Amino acid sequence: MHSDLRRCGSLNCVWSLLLLVWALPMGAQSSDALAGVVTAHRFAQTQEDWTSLALPAEGLKTARPIVGEMDDEPTFTREIVRVQWRIGDPVDLYVIKPKVAVKPPVVLFLYSYPSETERFRDHAYCERITRGGNAAIGFVSVLTGNRYKDRPMKEWFVSELPEALGASVHDVQMILNYLATRDDLDMTKVAMFGEGSGGTIAILSAAVDSRIKAIDVLDPWGDWPEWMAHSSLVPDEERARYVTPDFLSKVAPVDPVIWLPKLKTQKVRMDHVLDDSITPKAAKDCMEASAPANTQIVRYDTTRQFFTQVHGGHMFDWVKDQVGTTMKASPGGQQGSTAGAQPAGRSVESGND
Repeated sequence: MHSDLRRCGSLNCVWSLLLLVWALPMGAQSSDALAGVVTAHRFAQTQEDWTSLALPAEGLKTARPIVGEMDDEPTFTREIVRVQWRIGDPVDLYVIKPKVAVKPPVVLFLYSYPSETERFRDHAYCERITRGGNAAIGFVSVLTGNRYKDRPMKEWFVSELPEALGASVHDVQMILNYLATRDDLDMTKVAMFGEGSGGTIAILSAAVDSRIKAIDVLDPWGDWPEWMAHSSLVPDEERARYVTPDFLSKVAPVDPVIWLPKLKTQKVRMDHVLDDSITPKAAKDCMEASAPANTQIVRYDTTRQFFTQVHGGHMFDWVKDQVGTTMKASPGGQQGSTAGAQPAGRSVESGND
């Protein structure tokens, strides 16, 4: 019976792949496209351990990358590259490169659930994030935006948090593996900007992948007992499910409070907007307390103050500087006023000037 089930599963997989080939636009059934689909069969049955943030040395089995849309703008180029290492879950990478640099350093950009990819198509945004000479790599996390599909509605980013975070951390490592195969990027200089859940993923990724030299995280999620109990993102009717000992034990291994102290060699900046209700203030305080001594902490009292200080793309000045771009720090970034006593080596700043 078990062999019949396995045979049935294999046949279903092959049938799905044949449907993918059939669904390709006329003229797109090239050898490259077909090779990508056939390669997909090899990783269709891959078992992925989300409880282990570090990938095995060989990584995950991948399909051949497919280059889609390419744009040539006055100050930058942008290409969309589809990469894939899980059946039914392709990742669209926005590879945005400045024209002023031949082999630019790299900054990964990952925004919070439930973000989409529209910003990476915005010309003004792309100009801002590459200004100064760095390449920008944009994508969305697991169970986010166009990557949320074929799931029951009761399953979403928070209910499936170990998968959402663990698989996304694997994605970051696989993305870096792909970028390393290209010859147009300086992969010795890699940093990551993450916001919300993207900030959490940046922390976890940097803790297990030394290729990431610096991270800048804005209001990262974390300190799960406090976050689940008081985050405004958690629906009240679901909250009781997420504060049980069983659920909290499952998410404990992906709590950035555990991983932040391991970031001893990277450059770290943590930005907190204190009136943001998605991450409660007590959780922000806990993450600041667990951050290593080499962390720069910037606090903004209000969302309005934050946007006033970082408008025009200045939010990204610090992370660009860490990979050697020429952009100078904004007044609200590196140069804030000291906001009280601090551990040796850690700077705590205010968004006020």
